[in-house]
Amino acid sequence: MKILVINAGSSSVKFTLFDMDQDVWLAKGLIERMKSPAASLKYSNHLGQKMEKNIVANSYEAAISAACLALCDNEYGVIGSLEVIVGIGHRVVHGGAEVSGSLRLTPEVKQTILDCYALAPLHNPPNYEGIEACEFLFPEIPQVAVFDTAFHQTMPAEAYTYAIPAAVTAQHKLRRYGFHGTSHHYVALAGAKALGRDIKECKLITAHLGNGCSITAINQGRVADTSMGVTPLEGLVMGTRCGDVDPALVLFLCRAGHSVDDVDKLLNKSSGLLGLAGIGSGDMRDIITAADGRNAAAKLALDVFIHRLQKYVGAYAAVLNGFDALIFTGGIGENSARIRTLVCERLGYLGIELDPAKNRANEIVISRNATGPKVMAVPTNEELMIARETARLLS
Repeated sequence: MKILVINAGSSSVKFTLFDMDQDVWLAKGLIERMKSPAASLKYSNHLGQKMEKNIVANSYEAAISAACLALCDNEYGVIGSLEVIVGIGHRVVHGGAEVSGSLRLTPEVKQTILDCYALAPLHNPPNYEGIEACEFLFPEIPQVAVFDTAFHQTMPAEAYTYAIPAAVTAQHKLRRYGFHGTSHHYVALAGAKALGRDIKECKLITAHLGNGCSITAINQGRVADTSMGVTPLEGLVMGTRCGDVDPALVLFLCRAGHSVDDVDKLLNKSSGLLGLAGIGSGDMRDIITAADGRNAAAKLALDVFIHRLQKYVGAYAAVLNGFDALIFTGGIGENSARIRTLVCERLGYLGIELDPAKNRANEIVISRNATGPKVMAVPTNEELMIARETARLLS
């Protein structure tokens, strides 16, 4: 069963072709700088072959067509014909409060995606355009939407409800939605498997740390709480996002003469590690290098990042009344032994103890203790999760 996964962004399209009979990827690629003369395709297959070239991609249809040509290329392709593709899975960021799982695309499901434009204005529109393009190019192939918010809809009301008037909440559909749900779900399943346990028997804390960061408490396969809220701005310190702040700070800035758009840009694109460190980068690797070079602002940025993460782990340990494993994932979580060390050395009171050698080697289980909570570094694979969900619905 060949499944094509599409992740359509505002200026790029990621694609991966999977063979679900073997649960492996066959080829993947990235189309960047869409709708510009500098549009390019980067492509690789499971045989190790790579290709990069400039393409014409003035629309999503053109971009996805270029991806399909690469998949069928005489030299680099992995399939002889597009007819072997039996389903297409799409990443969709926001499905609102009504969507609690992946769904086959229908006019009603597409309308749900449209209805959530206001909740995810940067993500849902390109996600939708990618769907429209695939329906035009592949009218006979069934398609599935896999929502980032869906996994978090298992949260209890006390965790997702904001303490504001119920009438306002209902009018504007305000609640904690949570994001990175596909990643949190994938690493929770993978982590439980690595522990030799069913996810329904586990209490897990999953920390997705990248340019965007979120942390989730998972109890027996259901979300107990998560750090992101109505939007992906709430919660942990991120590359350019501030995470938790006093809501009155926004009012203060607006009353001080900043426009709503200016404050939106400030909190989402100019804050976080980028804003704190002042070195022109929000990349954690650059922050660590600067901090090690005795840059005081970068050191503070690193300390704030770790403090916020430590605080959330402690809070979620309380929410879960104890936990079986802390799972790190995402670009930082999977690869930075330094960050994992800085966090875990503050969590000894929870029974956590890292094994330095395993941590440096990025092994799956990186803790030393046999009785306390395990600490794990589990690479995420959102594309594979989307492919699995697509195959499950089509089967």
